[in-house]
Order: sequence, then C-alpha cells, then structure tokens
Amino acid sequence: MAILIDRHTRVMTQGITGKTGQFHTRMCRGYAYGKNCFVAGVNPKKAGEDFEGIPVFATVREAKQATGATVSVIYVPPPFAAAAIDEAVDAELDLVICITEGIPVRDMLRTCHKMKGRKTRLIGPNCPGIITPGEIKIGIMPGYIHKQGRVGVVSRSGTLTYEAVAQLMEQGLGQSTCIGIGGDPVNGLKHLDVMKLFNDDDDTDAVLMVGEIGGSDEEDCARWAKEHMKKPLVGFIAGVTAPQGKRMGHAGAVISGGKGTAQEKLALMEECGIKVTRNPAEMGKLLKSVLR
Repeated sequence: MAILIDRHTRVMTQGITGKTGQFHTRMCRGYAYGKNCFVAGVNPKKAGEDFEGIPVFATVREAKQATGATVSVIYVPPPFAAAAIDEAVDAELDLVICITEGIPVRDMLRTCHKMKGRKTRLIGPNCPGIITPGEIKIGIMPGYIHKQGRVGVVSRSGTLTYEAVAQLMEQGLGQSTCIGIGGDPVNGLKHLDVMKLFNDDDDTDAVLMVGEIGGSDEEDCARWAKEHMKKPLVGFIAGVTAPQGKRMGHAGAVISGGKGTAQEKLALMEECGIKVTRNPAEMGKLLKSVLR
C-alpha cells in the first residue's frame, strides 16, 4: 500500500502530443507497472490519434469515460496549464499532477479558488510529481534512484527530493511514496495534507519532510504533527543562509517581512518535537537514527 497512487491507478496525460509530454509519458510507461497505468492522452485538436498505442481524446471527461482514468498529469504550456487543471477538476478526477513551471500566479489563484469544495486533489504546479517505487511513477523524477520501502518523503524541491532519496538509499532505506509538492507560492497539496496521508498509511513507518524558506506551510505542518503525528518525523529546511528579500530559485522561496526564514522554521519544528538537521548531507542518517 502507498498513498495516492499504486499499480492499479489509471492515468491520462494532458499535453501528450507535445515533446515533453511524450518523453515523460514514455519514461513513466517504462517504469514498473506503467504500461498498464497510462491509458489515455488529451489534446482537443488531435482527438482520434494515438501516441504509441495510447488513444488521444478531445477532453478529459471523454478520456475518463472511455478508459476509466481517474488521475491526470499535465505538461501543458504555462498560459494554458491552469485551464487544463480546471478541466480535470470539472471532470471530477481524483488527482491531478501539474508538472508545468511558470504558470501565472493570478491564474493559479483563480484555479485554487475554483477547487474549494471539489473532490480533486492537486499536486504542483512546478513539481517533479509523485512516485510509489516499484509500482508507478507519474512525473519527471528518475525512477531508478528509488526502491520500495517504508519511508515517506515530501518536499517542495525536486532536486532535494532526489538528494533525500539518495541518502535514504545509502542507509538501506526504501520509500513508500515520494511526493514533490512544488515551490510555487500558490499550489495544491501542502506538507500538512501529505503528512496526514502518511500518518494514516499502514505501510509508512517514518517521514522525511524537506522544506524551503518562504510561506508558512512547514510551520503549519509542525504544529499539527506535535499533536497528531504517530510516526517518527524528521525535517530539513533549505535556505539557512538566504538573505532577506532574495528570491531563491522557487517563486515561493522568498523571505518577506522578516517571516519564513529557515531558522524560524527549524526552531518551530524543534519546539514541536520534530528532529531536524541543518546539514543537507545528514538527512538520511537522521531519518535512520529515529528508526532505531
């Protein structure tokens, strides 16, 4: 068992006729049970075509009805990506993973407002996606660096997700599910949302949370974990040396008004009983230490 996706998940690709959508759909199909999982593509101008045997439909709703897909991954260009999310939400999919980077903030504000009260969960945008090792990957992460195990990983940074996984592997620890939630200021699932899922997952023994400067998502998660988390939780926050007002890579990773610094986040996490490291090279060792 894992959270959100497994070998039985059925996926459609929005933007399957573009170069990026085709490349990563092909890579995902080649991973574990991916050939059975990726069953449809969507492009309103190319309905009736196929990509290497995957049928292309005009709309998300048509793809869902014809194939039973309940999850979508989006590789649509930024000006049209929010509308692609809206279409998946209107079709009442269970989960949407938006890989696209550079979606206008105003578009995402409008989309997130529309999503309130709806059943669809959103991962991203501007994220690497989600993987349940040995079963299915949906996104752009390299599958070969992962292996099946019992550690959950949630991160705002794709690169640090890969680094965290590499360190876990050095310690002989596989992963139940790894989720990159993205570094944009307006996005879907937060650390807290993912933590609740890991907390309820019988096949996750511990969780590694990787955060960044900016916003208050990590603090919100830490306060909840103090009262409710039943499993060991360790954390790392990137940007300890980041100067105030300096945007660090991700659009959401900016210290504003003196709030959202790495030191503040780490201090609160420690107050809430979370084991933290200020050394990015120690994430794997720290996680292993709490399992002893």
